[in-house]
Order: sequence, then structure tokens, then C-alpha cells
Amino acid sequence: MAQLLNEQLTWINFAIFFAWGVVMLMVVLGFVTYAIYFERKVIGWMQMRVGPNRVGPLGLLQSVADVLKLLIKEDTIPAKAERELFILAPVITFIPAFVVIAVIPFSETLFSTNLNVGLLFYVALSGISTIGIVLGGWASNNKYALIGGMRSAAQMISYEIPLVISVIGVIMISSSLNLNVIAQAQAGGFWHWNFIPQIIGFCVFIVAGVSELNRTPFDLPEAESELVAGYHVEYSGFRFAFFMLAEYVYVFAIAGLTTTLFLGSWHAPFAFLDFIPGIIWFLLKFSAIVFFLFWIRATLPRIRVDQLMGLGWKVLLPLALINILVTAVYMSIGPMLSVYFFK
Repeated sequence: MAQLLNEQLTWINFAIFFAWGVVMLMVVLGFVTYAIYFERKVIGWMQMRVGPNRVGPLGLLQSVADVLKLLIKEDTIPAKAERELFILAPVITFIPAFVVIAVIPFSETLFSTNLNVGLLFYVALSGISTIGIVLGGWASNNKYALIGGMRSAAQMISYEIPLVISVIGVIMISSSLNLNVIAQAQAGGFWHWNFIPQIIGFCVFIVAGVSELNRTPFDLPEAESELVAGYHVEYSGFRFAFFMLAEYVYVFAIAGLTTTLFLGSWHAPFAFLDFIPGIIWFLLKFSAIVFFLFWIRATLPRIRVDQLMGLGWKVLLPLALINILVTAVYMSIGPMLSVYFFK
């Protein structure tokens, strides 16, 4: 794929790109199917429950059965809903979630595209999903769905700001918005990974990322105790599945982005381990982030909406700004201190 990016577009290249897109879609759908299974098993293990164990060996086909059930369920549209927008909302939510994966490099040679503004591309497209969620809530003509959609818009916009600002330090260190360049800059061992000099930005990014995913403890748009099910309460069948699919695809995307920005991407933690393929290291770090997200869901309770907004604006945003200041000071005086102490 990397070589094809520099070649003239032909029908053969187009067919290869299309086939690669289909392969990535299958990989993501496979991840979603079994991420749901492993989340239920991990949470069951942490909370001393059994989890899925009946459908297929070890319950491995439970998620497949759940997906099949959603696909064959009756598709209902409320009589007073805005029909066109009601149908369009799940699509608007899902497509950006899948497209942003195109800029994430999985190894030195395995990536879909090499955009100079890859990080900006990710941020711009991920924000479009908010529109789909708001449309889904508004078009349902249901007050609970509308409140869920408005909550989601407020939450996602509020947390996108510290999320974006938290990675500015990484951009300053790497001098690039290209995710491939950012990954390459972290070669040489784990002490070169960005999470060490950018520990403040890393922590802000993780918290803001969990909120962007609308996952526990920030799943206020789906607060069943007060909103029934939130913005998707009127959706059923495969349209409901699209909303859930988008959430887990974003889990894939945010885990991949965290690995690339802060955890050295495909690079080994020690030089003597470089013989192990880079894709293996990427998948190990990626899996650790996904497990961490499952762990949080099994451990923490849902917070109140005022606590949610206060954390974003009063804590995460100032910390993200402080991280930029600290990074700028470090880049200005760090080289001089190194010359002074090690001359």
C-alpha cells in the first residue's frame, strides 16, 4: 500500500485500494464482534460473573448471534419522526468512525494513507459523528432522545477541545501532523516514546478520549436511569446496530491513535527486541489500551452531568494548556541545559 501511494492512479491501483478498504472493513467488523465478547467476558471476570458461555464453544458465537438478531429484527420508524434524517443519522455517525482509521499506521510499511495532516484529518472527521447523534435524537421526535442527543453534543464538543489541545505537545516535539512521522520519531526504545515527556498530555488525552467514546464513566448520553436509552431510544434493528457499531469502531480508532501518538506505535520497547515484527508490537499496545477501556467500564460508576462538564472545562482544559507551556519551555531551554550539564 505504501508504494502504491506514490504511483499514478490506474484501474488496477483503484481495484487494490478498493480491496484494501474491504479488508479493513472486515478487520474492523471482526474486531467489533469480538471486542463485545471480550468486554463481556472481562467485565464478568472482574465482577465475579460468568459472561457469555452458551452460544458456540466458550460462548465465542454470542456476539455473532446478537448481530444476527439485530439484523433480522423489525425496522421501526416512529410515525411522527423526520423520516429522512432518522434514516440518515446512523450512517452519518458510522462512516466517519470508519474513515478515520485510514490515517493510522500499523507498521512501517502497513498503512492506508500517508497524509501530511493525518492528525488534523482524524480530528475533523471524528467531530462529524456528533452531528449524526444529534440528528438521531432530534429526528426521533422524542423528548428523551432529544435530551440524549443534546447531552452528547455538549459532552463531545466540550471534550474534543482538551483532546485536541493535549496532542499539541506531541506535534511540537515531532514538528509534524503526519502520524507516520510522529511514529517514526519514537524509535530507539521506550524512553523515546511520547508518553514520558508528554505525561500530562497523555493523561488528558486518555480521559478526554474515554469521554469522546461515550463510555463509562462518561456515558451520560445513554443514562438509562433518566433517559431510558438516550439518543437511540427510538431505533431498532440494524439502525440501532449502526450506532453501537460506531461506538466500538471508535474504540478501535482511539486505541490505535493512542498507540501511535504516545506509545511508540510499532517500535519495540528495547532495541534487542527489534527482531519481532512491528505489527506485533502495535497489536500488543493496542490490546492493552482496549483492555484498559474495558477495565474502566467494569470499575467506575457513572458520574453526574455537572461533574462531567466541570471536569472537562475546569480540569482537563487547563491541564492541556499547561502541557503546551511546559513543552514550549522544555524545547526552549532543554538543549541549553543539556549542553551545560554534559559538556
